Amino acid sequence: MAVSDDLIRRVTAAVLAELRGEPEPIPIGVSVRHVHLCREHLDQLYGPGYELTVRNELYQPGFYAANETVTVATAKRALHAVRILFPLRPHSQVELARTDAFALGVNPPLRLSGDIAGTPGVTLIGPRGSVQLPEGLIIAARHVHMDAACASRFGVANGDRLDVEVDGPRGALLRNVIVRIAEGTLLEMHLDTDEANAADITQGVTARMVR
Repeated sequence: MAVSDDLIRRVTAAVLAELRGEPEPIPIGVSVRHVHLCREHLDQLYGPGYELTVRNELYQPGFYAANETVTVATAKRALHAVRILFPLRPHSQVELARTDAFALGVNPPLRLSGDIAGTPGVTLIGPRGSVQLPEGLIIAARHVHMDAACASRFGVANGDRLDVEVDGPRGALLRNVIVRIAEGTLLEMHLDTDEANAADITQGVTARMVR
């Protein structure tokens, strides 16, 4: 598999920062509104046994954005062509930015991905059927992924909240960035499109933990 220019830039920045004794730069991933599906719901939306196809690989190993999309609908409005992400999950959910929620006429809570208990429901519509989710609509809390070795370098534990400084022409200080530690995970902070636009984050912009 070819190595992307973005990955080369990120690795180079990390090595140079270490050589200079600077805080390790944190790559930034911008999450556009998307859907995570369980196997049962993918079958209902696209047909039994359907397998997602790769549109583009994501930064985290084994993750990709699929060519397949769904319509996300509430009683008031709908958002079309909302992309499905792989891998499949035990429970389906929809992650929006606040402006997306305004467009749908709903007010979902700020949650970490996977924490969907008590959240609003929503309807998903695909080419072969529809699914009514009783819960699963969230605005994803800003967070940073890392493995245990990286967490040791940062001196943090799973669930800690960091202050992170974003580089760039409209740099910003972001508070309450939640640490999520899992083996096999690459260092990356996830922001939604509202947050990224406010700080004018473009490809190659990084962040640093405020010690």
